[in-house]
Amino acid sequence: MMKQFMLVVALAAASFAQPDIARIIQRSVEANAEDWQAAPEYDYFERDVQQAGGTKTYEEQMIYGSPYEQLVAVNGKPLSPKQQAQEQQKLEAAIVERQKESPKERAQRIARYERERKRDHLLMEQLTKGFVFEFMGEQKLGPREVYVLKATPRPGYEPPDNEAKVLTGMEGMLWIDKTTFQWVKVEATVIQPVSIAGFLAQVQPGTCFELEKMPVKDNIWLPEHFAMKSQARVLFLFTRKSQDDETYYAYHKTINSSSYR
Repeated sequence: MMKQFMLVVALAAASFAQPDIARIIQRSVEANAEDWQAAPEYDYFERDVQQAGGTKTYEEQMIYGSPYEQLVAVNGKPLSPKQQAQEQQKLEAAIVERQKESPKERAQRIARYERERKRDHLLMEQLTKGFVFEFMGEQKLGPREVYVLKATPRPGYEPPDNEAKVLTGMEGMLWIDKTTFQWVKVEATVIQPVSIAGFLAQVQPGTCFELEKMPVKDNIWLPEHFAMKSQARVLFLFTRKSQDDETYYAYHKTINSSSYR
């Protein structure tokens, strides 16, 4: 009898100790919203793994309201003096070109950049509506104590637009920092075909994404690593496979913003 009583007490304690999942997700969405707002204020370096092999490293700079990508290294080695001069000329030409834009041309360029940002922000905001979250436990990921949550599509979820429709065909795992509620790591897998808005293509099951974030300053966290293995049916006729692997580092507040913006 005593053993049965102790078992009931243990089960009740475990149930009581389970964190408020809705609160964790809401706090994480709020933290990510702050990161999203701050991201354009930072320049950084991005190292891309090439599908043919090797790597290319770029310096990503905000110039007059949208990013500019400048090649700075290949396979981990700095460019030759001649290549550096060529890339510098391209940068200076881009600055002059943007300086000469009419207000309408500049607005259109910035709008293209902002459309991509707003799409990503919308998907983040829809997380609480598009998924059901299950608490999987707590663990240590690197130096961070994290909550581990599993996300599965919410039955009956109706996306607000075609962009958010992608959520209906995905499931994933989230590792959320217990102190800051930031996403330390996110993994997502496509489990059923999903059409991509604006493209005659369908993302197929097996496509997977991985995102890792890191603290940059104060409470701002930005991407550290992104990887994707995708399989899509283009024009709904043939299958195309692709792979991305990007590492981001050396974030710093945009320099010469008064000259370049």
